Amino acid sequence: MSEYIVRPARSADIIGIRNLLQPLVEKRILLGKDLAVLYGAVQEFVVAEADGVLIGCGALHVIWEDLGEVRTLLVSEDWLHHGVGRAIVERLEENARMLGLTRLFCLTFEVEFFGRRGFTPIGEQVVDPDVYSQLLRSGDAGVEEFLDLAHVKPNTLGNTRMLKVL
Repeated sequence: MSEYIVRPARSADIIGIRNLLQPLVEKRILLGKDLAVLYGAVQEFVVAEADGVLIGCGALHVIWEDLGEVRTLLVSEDWLHHGVGRAIVERLEENARMLGLTRLFCLTFEVEFFGRRGFTPIGEQVVDPDVYSQLLRSGDAGVEEFLDLAHVKPNTLGNTRMLKVL
C-alpha cells in the first residue's frame, strides 16, 4: 500500500465522498446524505487520499459551545486496518480542539474502534436541561440522534452513543 495523507476536504471531493458512502448506505450501515447536504458541510470534512484517490473521510459537526460530533467516518474496504480511520479521527480531534470543543460525540456500530480512542458509551442526559431545550430546536438529524429522541430511534437501532472528553 502506498502512503496516504489526511487533509481538509474541498468541494471537488464531494462526489468521491458520496461514492465512498454509497456502499455503506446500501448495506444500511450509514444513512445516505443528499449531495446538497454534503456540499453544505464540505468545511466539516477531512479526507484521506492515496495517489490522488479518496480512501476515507470523516466530519466534525459542532453541536454546542463545548460539544462536537464525529460524523460520516468511513474508510475504503481496501484500506481498513491500515491506520486511516485513526488518522482521520486524530485530525478531527485536532480540529475540535482548535475550535475550543472539549467533548466529542459519536453514534456508531464500531464501539471497539472508538473505545480504543478514548470514547465511552453514554446514557441519556449529557447536557443540562437548558442546553437540551435549545438543542431540541436545531432541526439537525445528528443532534436529534445525540439527544436520543424517540422519532430517530428507528435510524439508530444497534448503534451506541459514545462520548470522549478531549
